Amino acid sequence: MKKRILISIIILCILLAAAYIAFHLIWNGVILLNNPSLRKYPVRGVDVSHYQGEIDWPLLAEQGIDFAFIKATEGSGHVDDKFAFNFAEALKTDLRVGAYHFFSFESAGKTQADNFIATVGKIDGMLPPVIDFEFYGGNDQKPPDKAAAARELRILADALTEHYGKNPIIYATEETYERYISGDFDDCDIWIRNVITTPTLTDGREWVFWQYTNREILKGYSGDERYIDMNVFYGSKKEFAKYVD
Repeated sequence: MKKRILISIIILCILLAAAYIAFHLIWNGVILLNNPSLRKYPVRGVDVSHYQGEIDWPLLAEQGIDFAFIKATEGSGHVDDKFAFNFAEALKTDLRVGAYHFFSFESAGKTQADNFIATVGKIDGMLPPVIDFEFYGGNDQKPPDKAAAARELRILADALTEHYGKNPIIYATEETYERYISGDFDDCDIWIRNVITTPTLTDGREWVFWQYTNREILKGYSGDERYIDMNVFYGSKKEFAKYVD
């Protein structure tokens, strides 16, 4: 009896140790929960903000990536303090470059559009503007009103379309997609986040970009954030070359 108890304790300790090691490897980006097939998704890219600090764009661009989305603005008044540098330097590389705006549930869509448009110029070959539409600050516990949020998102999207001549991409988590986007905004491509499994949109719509991990480690940046977000494009390199060209 005592021997069986001892064996059970040893097995439990081994399992706990293995779980701890696995968690540690995943948390530190050694093992990625998602590792999409390079053959299926040959087009890869990053999204960055001031959290990555000073970025060596030539070095970053050499690491198997094809595009970069750079944070430009947030809400009606905030501008990412690294945007001007990041955007200018990224454009000097062979990467396809785009800019994104972090949507604020507390701000009007019109003033958010004004903020982005005042910050991001029209550049030939630039990827479509992106609206980052996700929960923040705990509002996932008490989601903002659906109709009001969708109304301001539509105002913002339409203003960006009119100014840039391209329909914006909407970045969303599966939760915000299902609550606010599903069944609407068919004119906007979807960039979906799922860092655990392959994303599935329940309305049958196909995503165009997928953020598959937020824990990749690359060379070429020196901010407080040691990780970088990685994404894939749903298509071939040839299709990407023609994407909103």
